[in-house]
Amino acid sequence: MSHTKQYIPPKVWQWEKNNDSKFANINRPVSGPTHEKSLPEGKHPFQLYSLATPNGVKVTVMLEELLELGIKGAEYDAYTVNIMEGDQFGSGFVKVNPNSKIPAMMDKPSNTRLFESGSILLYLAEKFDAFIPKDEKLKTECMNWLFWQMGSAPFLGGGFGHFYSYAPTKIEYAIDRFAMEVKRQLDVLDKQLQQNQYICGDEYTIADMAIWPWYGALIIDNLYDATEFLDAQSYKNINRWAKEIDARPAVQRGQMVNRTWGDPSKQLHERHDASDFTLKTQDKINPEIQ
Repeated sequence: MSHTKQYIPPKVWQWEKNNDSKFANINRPVSGPTHEKSLPEGKHPFQLYSLATPNGVKVTVMLEELLELGIKGAEYDAYTVNIMEGDQFGSGFVKVNPNSKIPAMMDKPSNTRLFESGSILLYLAEKFDAFIPKDEKLKTECMNWLFWQMGSAPFLGGGFGHFYSYAPTKIEYAIDRFAMEVKRQLDVLDKQLQQNQYICGDEYTIADMAIWPWYGALIIDNLYDATEFLDAQSYKNINRWAKEIDARPAVQRGQMVNRTWGDPSKQLHERHDASDFTLKTQDKINPEIQ
């Protein structure tokens, strides 16, 4: 391993705004709003402010799965939060999520704010008594895997994904360190799925909805362009599970909501009605971009 310059940490760290990272403009060492900006609000019980990153997809998939069951109380309006433009630091968004991260959601009838994707999934599952096991032992297993994902994904996203895809300099030590951990996690999942159709057994749950947008995306969407690098195709049980979930109609819809990149026919910047999936995708709104 070669180094062109050894980094010696200062006694007191200082934030340098001239950081070359792709995401330098969306991160800062303090919290709170940077500007006044109210949030839009629609007519449905749930108001979602998000982006179709893996954490955002968890929630839109859950909402669409609930609607697929015919649960009308799960109707929602979804608004795109442009994190590259700093929308997450607007005063309205910070009021819903003081941590300034997507997704954030309001339950209008109860005036309840919701943030952290795992918390939102659990809230919806308990509110509508769906996609969470009724058996206490299986419910606990579901919670085990839900919190496993919440604790593990930062290694995949903030660790591996950042240093492999986004960091201005490729650092061999950092990439090796996080690649090793991600592959260990993939091995954990593959072994779990060797003996179960879904993460917790024969029942599709919020644990699957939490884990799939991250680890399934390595196979389905070539997340971080790292499928080959991580040899993700070799995890046969994850591949089977990922493709099976990807085929679900609600999952197909959930991936489209608040998506602002890729195939225009699969981008639904805002979602206010089920008909939006056929009438208001970007290829319909802006035919010239095709």
